[in-house]
Amino acid sequence: MSNDNFSVNRVRERRVERSLTQAQLADRAGISRTAVTAIEGANLVPSVVTALSLAAALECTVEELFGQLPRKPELAAWAWEPTTNSNRFWNAEVFGRTLKYPAAATPMLTSLPDDSTDGLPAAASAKPSETLVIACCDPAAGLLASQFQAVTGMRLIVIPRSSIQAIELLRQGLVHLARLHLATAEHPDRNADVVRMELGSEYELLRLSQWHEGVALANSSRHRSVRSVLSAKLTWIGREEGSGARQCLDELLQGRRTPRCLAKNHQGVATAIQSGWADAGVCVQLVSEEAGLRFLPVQEEAYDVCYAKAFSGDRRLKAFINVVRSVAYRRLLSNLPGYDTTTTGCVAGDK
Repeated sequence: MSNDNFSVNRVRERRVERSLTQAQLADRAGISRTAVTAIEGANLVPSVVTALSLAAALECTVEELFGQLPRKPELAAWAWEPTTNSNRFWNAEVFGRTLKYPAAATPMLTSLPDDSTDGLPAAASAKPSETLVIACCDPAAGLLASQFQAVTGMRLIVIPRSSIQAIELLRQGLVHLARLHLATAEHPDRNADVVRMELGSEYELLRLSQWHEGVALANSSRHRSVRSVLSAKLTWIGREEGSGARQCLDELLQGRRTPRCLAKNHQGVATAIQSGWADAGVCVQLVSEEAGLRFLPVQEEAYDVCYAKAFSGDRRLKAFINVVRSVAYRRLLSNLPGYDTTTTGCVAGDK
């Protein structure tokens, strides 16, 4: 959408007349405070949906705010190009833009895609403004997505990514939330340090859980301890750089050659061991036990979700935090192997 589509911009003027802060306007319009700032400064041209939401929040018409409506509706852009021939996607409004996310086949994602051009079923009445997008590697993320939708009526789309990959998508403004698990008992501030280094200081961390990461082995393996595993000549399945599992594996192997074959997620590690392609690998306890593998715990990691402080007023984020802190969700998560919800819902810096 070009800057010529709206001939004027009276958002700030109208907001001040109504004695509203940017955060209050953002909350009423269902967008982020960052988007309000950018729109008022003429650095972001709102979509038609966003313009209508702002007008409703300010109790005026779109024409009063922006002059005339654009002649053509905004076409949502791909967040990234699909890697397959399928044109199926999910729509989401992210920081004032409507983006299309390629609908990959993964157990983390439970919602039907929005597109139905290939004749397959599509999601009913899933609004981009009521969709939250999170990037993470949590095998239990589908549980959170289901609980979020059941409680709020809104949708949570989970994009499978490792910790550093998730942070990069957040930095690019392509997701609302990024989850990372790089902090351990020995390095409790590592999540915060990585966020500060990669994104700056205007981001918050919310604790989702503590979880156990360790070595997965075939159930028939004779090894009963991590020390025994490390002293043996085993074939390891690796993980990509930037993942919490890779960090754990590097610390275990202490400078030995990185495994040539890499799995893209925790489930990939388990599949490699189940299939006999590898003898050992690092993954979380839930995945190991679900695959019927032996699990030798190595460390407990803090699994946090990161979001921009300017996004704090968005009603989707507020609803997400309420779900995470709910007794129902914490009970569901604590019933899974390897998850500890003692500190779930705490914001970094909370006592």
